[in-house]
Amino acid sequence: MTNSDYDTVDRALAERYSCRGFLPDRVPGETLRALFASAQRTASWCNSQAWQVTLVSADDAAEFGDALTAWVASGKPQVMDIDPPTRYEGVYQERRRGAGFALYNAVGVERDDTEGRMRQMAENFRFFGAPHVAVISSPKSLGPYGAVDCGAYVSSLLTVAQSLGLATIAQAAIAMYSDFVHDHLDIPDDRNIVCAVSIGYADDAHPANGFRTERTDVDGVVVGLG
Repeated sequence: MTNSDYDTVDRALAERYSCRGFLPDRVPGETLRALFASAQRTASWCNSQAWQVTLVSADDAAEFGDALTAWVASGKPQVMDIDPPTRYEGVYQERRRGAGFALYNAVGVERDDTEGRMRQMAENFRFFGAPHVAVISSPKSLGPYGAVDCGAYVSSLLTVAQSLGLATIAQAAIAMYSDFVHDHLDIPDDRNIVCAVSIGYADDAHPANGFRTERTDVDGVVVGLG
């Protein structure tokens, strides 16, 4: 099968990864506009386009990260707008652990190094040094369907960013402290904090960018493909 459009999309999906070490260089404004304009074409339930993006850049992104990191380090309780998974079991737990162990191995953190794992986890709250952070929120009134729409939007955003030569990581960690995010970014309480997407250019020398997660074979997830 030969199709240049398919090949381009397939390559973007295959080469995309979650970047955990960014260069400080800002993305040009016209590139960011192209990124978000393309992602805006994402399909949604009843064309509701549930997503709202609060984009924080440069010094404001760094200040946001410092403030969030301090909030978490102070021991504040987690407050989430959307209930997290109750537990990971079976293959879902295996995949989760596999990704975590691969990351810790890449950055030289031993499995029994609790302090080292916590340090790496804390990097989520400074957005791994990314110069741009897009916070995605959805109307509470749309419930799970709004969150589904936002998930589709985030997937589009990641794929388009890859096609533009940008590095990204989608981060649910920010949603664990939704109360702080609402207050710091003045996001109305009638919206759910879904996640953040950190955007920039990858630091290829960073060890955290040296590993890739695995994907299950298509026959393991699609019933009736033949």
